[in-house]
Amino acid sequence: MRRRLINSTLAVVLVVIAVFGVSLVIVETRTISNSAQERVDSEALRLVGIVDSRLLSDERVSGDVLRKQVDTERYARIEIPGRPAIEVGSRPGGDVIRATRDGGEGEKITVEEPRTAVTQEVGRTLLIIGGVALLAIVAAVLLAVRQANRLASPLTDLAETAERLGSGDPRPRHRRYGVPELDRVADVLDGSAERIARMLTAERRLAADASHQLRTPLTALSMRLEEITLTEDLDTVKEEATVALTQVERLTDVVERLLTNSRDPSTGSAVTFDLDEVIKQQLEEWRPAYRSAGRAIVSSGKRHLHAVGTPGAVAQVLAALIENSLMHGGGTVALRTRVIGNQAVVEVTDSGPGVPADLGARIFERAISGRNSTGIGLAVARDLAEADGGRLEMLQAKPPVFGLFLSRTPSYRDGGDRDHDGADEETVR
Repeated sequence: MRRRLINSTLAVVLVVIAVFGVSLVIVETRTISNSAQERVDSEALRLVGIVDSRLLSDERVSGDVLRKQVDTERYARIEIPGRPAIEVGSRPGGDVIRATRDGGEGEKITVEEPRTAVTQEVGRTLLIIGGVALLAIVAAVLLAVRQANRLASPLTDLAETAERLGSGDPRPRHRRYGVPELDRVADVLDGSAERIARMLTAERRLAADASHQLRTPLTALSMRLEEITLTEDLDTVKEEATVALTQVERLTDVVERLLTNSRDPSTGSAVTFDLDEVIKQQLEEWRPAYRSAGRAIVSSGKRHLHAVGTPGAVAQVLAALIENSLMHGGGTVALRTRVIGNQAVVEVTDSGPGVPADLGARIFERAISGRNSTGIGLAVARDLAEADGGRLEMLQAKPPVFGLFLSRTPSYRDGGDRDHDGADEETVR
């Protein structure tokens, strides 16, 4: 493209120089020739006046007298009736410029000048025109190169940007070139780069979230299946198989929920559900893990609460909190339900050392963890809670208390806002 721009610009300049240059040469040649002819005519007319004045005053007319009146490069012939012709200067050979005038006393004056002088002047003019044309060509080449670089370099740069996008590097370059059309292309590429970057970030986030959210349920399901293979009691097999099927359904819900959040985090499928059922399901799912760790998990508080949200998402939030207590906490893990105004609250606490002071509210940020874990669980849990219109907060750092706040619907079995006592508590060891 750079070569084409240079060649096209140079071709235009050459055509312009050819058209106007030839016209200028013709005009200048005619002008010089006409000017030389006028000079010779003027010289002849001047000699006629001199000869007439001398003849009228009876003064001597000779070559010596007239030689001073004629230019050394010209030849003059004075013919007076009854006298020999007078010649001044050397008669030029070849092509000449001639002018003849007749005087009032019958004399005839002829002035000649060699055309070589005109040719030389025309040659000098042609050299000047040629020099100007050469300078114009050089200037045109420089301008064409500059313009070609101005247009070709941005195109090369834009091609590199497109290649970077295709190779998986979606960083926008934010370069502009002062050419509206090219700047428009750059805007489109930068916008595409930003969209691709967001899509890649969402895909990577989905992969990380899925890996984190599916790891524990798959481990629990594997332990259930191992128990089934090791027992011969049909009732135990049925019980474990039923729990395993429930876990499979939850895994399906986890995947669907993660995909929904990756496409549009604000899209929810909130319904009214029994909070007791979700808590019970979590207790059953985490029973093997807590038994293996030699720890206990208990639930207490107000029963028969009906909350508004997505059961699968609420289960994932509780699972993240329970897993966090299992990995980083200590002692008994307690799930306590209570009512605050029109909200149902599920608190998860343990007897561990709590959240370090240097983490504080940053505990919900991604990649923030008090130990060598991924730091994804609590961040995903907060996103899931907010997508359902609820919220997840750290109510206390030491001992750690996390609260899941959900909108609730009144139930005829609520029986007021008082909390149940320990008789309603379920303990799993």
